[in-house]
Amino acid sequence: METEIIIEELRFLANIPQKLDNDFLRIANGLHQRGKYTKEKIFVMLVKMIHSPKKYALSRNKLTNLAKTVYELKKGGNEITLTDDGKELLVNEEAVLTLAQKDSQQGKQFDLREEKLHYAVFGKEQIEEGALLQMETAVSLPISIAGALMPDAHQGYGLPIGGVLATEADKVIPYAIGVDIACRMCMSVFDISPDYLKREPHLLKKILLENTKFGMGGETGRKFDDSVMDRPEWGATKIIRNLKDKAYRQLGSSGTGNHFVEWGITEVFEDDPLLDLQKGIYLSLLSHSGSRGFGGNIANHYSKLAMQKTVLPKQAAHLAWLDLNTEEGQAYWISMNLAGNYASANHHEIHNKIAKQLGEKPIKMIENHHNFAWKEQLADGREVIVHRKGATPAGKDELGIIPGSMSQPGYVIRGKANAASINSASHGAGRLMSRNKAFTNTTRSEMDRILRDAGIELIGGDLDESPMVYKNIDQVIAAQNDLVSVLAKFSPKIVRMADANRKEGRED
Repeated sequence: METEIIIEELRFLANIPQKLDNDFLRIANGLHQRGKYTKEKIFVMLVKMIHSPKKYALSRNKLTNLAKTVYELKKGGNEITLTDDGKELLVNEEAVLTLAQKDSQQGKQFDLREEKLHYAVFGKEQIEEGALLQMETAVSLPISIAGALMPDAHQGYGLPIGGVLATEADKVIPYAIGVDIACRMCMSVFDISPDYLKREPHLLKKILLENTKFGMGGETGRKFDDSVMDRPEWGATKIIRNLKDKAYRQLGSSGTGNHFVEWGITEVFEDDPLLDLQKGIYLSLLSHSGSRGFGGNIANHYSKLAMQKTVLPKQAAHLAWLDLNTEEGQAYWISMNLAGNYASANHHEIHNKIAKQLGEKPIKMIENHHNFAWKEQLADGREVIVHRKGATPAGKDELGIIPGSMSQPGYVIRGKANAASINSASHGAGRLMSRNKAFTNTTRSEMDRILRDAGIELIGGDLDESPMVYKNIDQVIAAQNDLVSVLAKFSPKIVRMADANRKEGRED
């Protein structure tokens, strides 16, 4: 019997959402091992089902339940699209190639280092074993130069969330950046007393609802400033050009999972020339979101391409890299940086629209990326590419925002340029449990009680983002005293997230 089917093989055929990975693998391997179907036959069956899920959902067959899930997602506006390989397979069933066949035709094989690089771990007592093992694999790559793990770290795909990896200066790893390229924090601070929250909560809620859109189908009509769509990079590659219209429609919207837009109170602890805000308490708006469908499609396309070009042992497969000296490496780098500009514009759309309706201009805006790669120098002068997957840049005097959860505060920080952390800090509190576990180990009544006791109003959201599923933010901050200085605290009060939808999901 051939080896089991792995998700990378299925991603050659379709852009399968990560939340359905286990469903697809369970069905595919069940057919392969118990039904004695060949891989090629299973791939053909799955491609036909993805192409016409309704047909399979309404008939009794081995794919019925999976087809129903795919059909409901598509009906709800969530895309599960066939790749070029998948489309070819629809018309030519002989065209299918297994991952191993593709690897032998296109990819160069690499082994991991026998001796792993040393890497710094901050707040190790708070980090699950799976994340540590993933980081050990990452620093075993032959292109790895340095690594670090932040105290909010937890297991993800490829590089753990909260992982920082420096690689050779011409190698970039799409999955060490993640599927939500340039996920980002942005805060607008207004010269308005926090008492406004008590006096006008209904107005602030109304402004929030009227100027935010969430979810995979979330699109906006009117734009405040769409000049980001005039950037010449939108014409750089075919995949970028094909995604431009979708990106325009989603400009000014937010994703699912842990993405939010919220009103809250910012307390500035002391006058700091870098923060440029007087000590005091202010009404503030905080948002967390990324590059939407544009970034997700770019990530899936180039992650698949990297795994074709760079063949690694199974445990490191998601850490395949692209060479910046190649056409595909340059194409990804252009796409990633464009996703960064686009993610920033998304936040600015939301903040500008809300400020306009509020009738006030912010006196300070603070923002930073995570899920990105930067060309930087290590302390010893070596040129590297630094991948921060769920980690905040914390170079000398860099401002950033580390949020907590919907019931915990977030913090405005100033970086200390700690060499061991590769100039990085955590990007949040970090998860204590997976999304699936959250749905089975927590209750809505418990979540509502915590929010009520904290004086927080939640619009949307679900149990996978409940306060109970996150680490204690103050313990996480305490574990990185050598990495950042805390300048201010943000306390959420009116929180807007994507409406509850168990079919949605995110890695971090």
